Amino acid sequence: MVLSTGPLKSTFGGNIPKVDTFQDLVLKKDVDGRDLWRWIYSEVRAAILDGRLKPGMRLPSSRSLSVQYGVARGTVVVAFEQLHAEGYLKTERGVGSRVSLQLPQVVGRVAPSGHISSRGISKRAKRALEGATPLPLGRSIGRAFRSYEPAIDQFPVEVWSRVASRVLRRAPRSLYGQGESGGYMPLRKAIAEYVGSSRGVRCSANQVIVTAGAQQALDLLCRLLLEEGDEAWMEDPGYPGARQAMRAAGIKPISVPVDNEGLVVAKGRELASKAQLVYVTPSNQFPLGVTMSAARRMELIQWAMTNNAWIVEDEYDAEYRYSGHPVASLHSLDRSGRVLYIGTFTKMLFNALRLGFIVVPEQLIEPMELARSFIDRHPPTLDQAILAEFILDGHFGHHVRKMRNLYLERSQLLLELGRKHLSGVLEIQEPESGMKTVGWLKEQRSDTAAAKRAQSVGLEVLPISGFSYKYHARPGLMLGFAGCHEEEIRRGIHLLKSVL
Repeated sequence: MVLSTGPLKSTFGGNIPKVDTFQDLVLKKDVDGRDLWRWIYSEVRAAILDGRLKPGMRLPSSRSLSVQYGVARGTVVVAFEQLHAEGYLKTERGVGSRVSLQLPQVVGRVAPSGHISSRGISKRAKRALEGATPLPLGRSIGRAFRSYEPAIDQFPVEVWSRVASRVLRRAPRSLYGQGESGGYMPLRKAIAEYVGSSRGVRCSANQVIVTAGAQQALDLLCRLLLEEGDEAWMEDPGYPGARQAMRAAGIKPISVPVDNEGLVVAKGRELASKAQLVYVTPSNQFPLGVTMSAARRMELIQWAMTNNAWIVEDEYDAEYRYSGHPVASLHSLDRSGRVLYIGTFTKMLFNALRLGFIVVPEQLIEPMELARSFIDRHPPTLDQAILAEFILDGHFGHHVRKMRNLYLERSQLLLELGRKHLSGVLEIQEPESGMKTVGWLKEQRSDTAAAKRAQSVGLEVLPISGFSYKYHARPGLMLGFAGCHEEEIRRGIHLLKSVL
């Protein structure tokens, strides 16, 4: 059966227009800008996969196709050779090229975009992905009132570049090889020393496991420490990423309310006394910003000891305390090895630096390193080496202190302008720490509707109700200030006033 040598559209399908001269082809090539041989290869391959070219069908000669479409014969030959190498065509001397007989008679078509077959993702994955949304791409910096971004415009890029250049020049070739699954040891030592002096976390360098940010740390802990179906306490309102990590691991999150002292431990005992894990943000509760009281901290540790449960302490921006010294970590009170401490450099330095860490007890070091190696073998060694030097040279500590002062100034400006322009509409809570605060709507109106109106004029605000699952706080908006310079805060308040 000889294939017709009509226009390429009718022969192979697709929407490539027929052109008459080689010059036109060179200038236009095809709609995707691919090389000519790849165009021919792709069209023939697609026709075979779609079943328009059946097994055993004979194709026109390379000479006839080259004449018909004004291309060099060698271009067609290259396309046919690639199809032959991949097993789509069989070529015999004196016979020409035919579609391989080894291919199935009917090759299934790809499902249209948005339609997933019944053999798609697993039920467990569907449960984990329910309600999840992808993180936004950071096309700009400093937008009011983005809550997840530090002051990127103030990051000392020149200093970081000098440190990086020095590390790359002096790095032994071993740093370009296989790294340690637990992380680059000099960085682990630097982290252990830093959290020991600043957060009261007593640990050795071996107890520090470097991760790709706090989210990977949560995912690792949920998969390693709990069984499917186990219950875990979750602050409500609380951090969605922690809840998603639990659900992805088959863990049942139990919503526990938060008051002005933090997680209500008594309510957690009432709801799920046998829970195996609790996730908390004690230094700066996400998203309400309250600090867990000393009494509540001791109560939580006592419960964990009694029930042989784990406490996951997430300190994502605890360094930024605006009155007195940073509150000591929950880990610093623990004598039983039940508290797992998570930290991240994303909020301290810049978002693109996907490095965080977990401090684990001695008995979890080996299994955690093994589990870490299953995911991506090891963290990027050169990035770790640069960060280690940045910390050891004192640049990290200096940057954090500078940002603490800057964020205090920006938070005070936000409060001042809010009182001046939003009085009677929005009550902005004075932050004790962190990079964001809450603006409470004074009328009992929908914070989701208010957030949508603010988003419609380009403001990046989020409704507090979006972080609640069972226990709904009063209507409010999350307002980030750390990454917004003075004029952007002023612009944001003006726009917020116009929509509220």
